[in-house]
Order: sequence, then C-alpha cells, then structure tokens
Amino acid sequence: MSDRPLLQMQHLSHSFPEKRGLLKQTASSSPVLQDINLVIQPQEIVGLVGESGCGKSTLARLLLRIYEPTSGQIQFAGEDIHKFKAREYYGRVQMIFQDPFSSLNPKLKIGFLLREMWNLHQPESATTAKLNKLLDEVGLPANALDKYAHEFSGGQRQRIAIARALAASPEMLVADEPVSALDVSIQAQILKLLQQLRKERNLTLLFISHDLAVVDQLCDRILVLYRGRLMEELPKQQLDQARHPYTRLLLDSLPSYTKRETGLPIAPVEAEDAPIPGCPFVHRCSESQGICSQKMPQWSSHSPGHRVACHAVKSS
Repeated sequence: MSDRPLLQMQHLSHSFPEKRGLLKQTASSSPVLQDINLVIQPQEIVGLVGESGCGKSTLARLLLRIYEPTSGQIQFAGEDIHKFKAREYYGRVQMIFQDPFSSLNPKLKIGFLLREMWNLHQPESATTAKLNKLLDEVGLPANALDKYAHEFSGGQRQRIAIARALAASPEMLVADEPVSALDVSIQAQILKLLQQLRKERNLTLLFISHDLAVVDQLCDRILVLYRGRLMEELPKQQLDQARHPYTRLLLDSLPSYTKRETGLPIAPVEAEDAPIPGCPFVHRCSESQGICSQKMPQWSSHSPGHRVACHAVKSS
C-alpha cells in the first residue's frame, strides 16, 4: 500500500439547518457529525460502524458530494473533493446502496444500465464482450444483460449494483449498508465478492454498517461512530481488545461475545434534549465520570493503529 492516503477527512462537521417559528426562520441545529478525522490508505477496507442515526449515511453523502460539509475538508488523492469535475470524481469514487432495487431503474435492461455507466467514465466504448466479462466478475450469467431488475433476487440485484459501480473503473467504493437487507448466507457471498474485487482490482473500500459482526468479517480496520463522534479506531485483529465502553457494548451484543465477562452492563438509551459539551455516550456509560459530561475527551493511543476517545481509558 502507498504511504499517501487515498482519502482523508479533516475536522469534518455537518449540521442540517432547521426552520422554526411562524416565519420559518433558519435556526442552527445539533451537528450530525462533529470533528471527524480519518485516513484511508489505497487498497484498504475500512469499516464504519454505529447504530442507526449516528451519522454514518450522512458521512457517505458528504463523501459523494450530495451534501457539503458545514466545516472541515475531505481530500481524495490529495485534492479537495469539490475541486474535481463531477465526471472525473464519480469515475474514481462510486457508491453501492443498501437497496439495490431502488437504485436500479426498473424500466431499463441491465445491459443498458451497465453500458451507460461504462461509456460515461471509460475512454473505450462498452462492447457486449466487455459487459459479459464484467457480469462474470460479479458472478452473474451473460443473459442478465437482457433482463430487468425485477427478474433477479435481492442478492443478484446487489451484484448488479456492484457491477454497475465497477463499470466506471473506480479506485474507491463507498458501500452504505450493502448487505443489511440480505439473508445471512447471501451476505457472506457478497462480502467474499468484495474481498475478491479488492484483491483483483486494487480497490479501496469504505464499508458502512450497523452490524459489527459483518464489519469484522470484511474490514482491515474499524471506526466506531456514536452520535456523530468517532469513539474508537482499531485494527480488526485487535477487536477483542476494544477499550471504549461503547465498542465493548457493541461487542457484548454479538452472539459470539455474549459469554465474555466485561463488567459493562448494557444501559438503556436515554433521550438527550440538548447537546452537551462532553462525550455523547455519557448517559449510557457505566464508567462515566464528572468530566465526561463537561468536556469531550482527547484521543489516546494504545498500540499502533488503535486509538480511543474516552476519559476513563488511559494511554498505554
């Protein structure tokens, strides 16, 4: 892998403005993402995990330029992503959505969808032979070109969505919950396919999921997000050594980890009427201290690639 990051987010924050009162005046809202800093190296698979509503999909939309950040910057290959022309950027970064059926036009044949993407981003026109090779790469038969999306199963439609993204010959894929709607056996097949594509195409992948078990199967490195803040970053091999109380809570919710003795009871979610200046996990944390609600913790390092934002966790 190169020493130069392919993707870098620096102090990234995002808020959605709210309209309040009879005059619908714009008022500031609680930030959806706060001070996100992350780096992804070429050919790396990084998992972003967190509960529903934590800001994962907002981060994906910022990366895809659907939203603009309130503050901070995203760089791709050393350049601000908003400096790229749209065709160039989306030829290098492609999205795989959670629901492939809604992202595939039901009125168009699969061959048309693939050919359209190919011709938009590649210098040579798509031939039937090239599209057949693309289908074979994702495990679909050649006759899929003449069919419509509704003629396929959920797993097959996700393979089509992956093929369409690959038709642009991107350097990076952003996958937002791409297997959450699939059966477990089909999930495993899609994860294996993504691993294979990383190896064969030298792809970089940001894999977004609420399911820590799925992220653990696929990713090299894991980022844990809670209420718009990164809580912990660690290599997959060190997941058993997670230090943040929230990451450990996620681990305890997995069947394979339920017998572990961590000493951390799963606390109920408490409503937060207003944002606090401290750690957003404070109301659920069994290890919270007075400072936790007053000040956001700084990152502390515990081993190469493993850092935690928690007042209760000391640096190694």
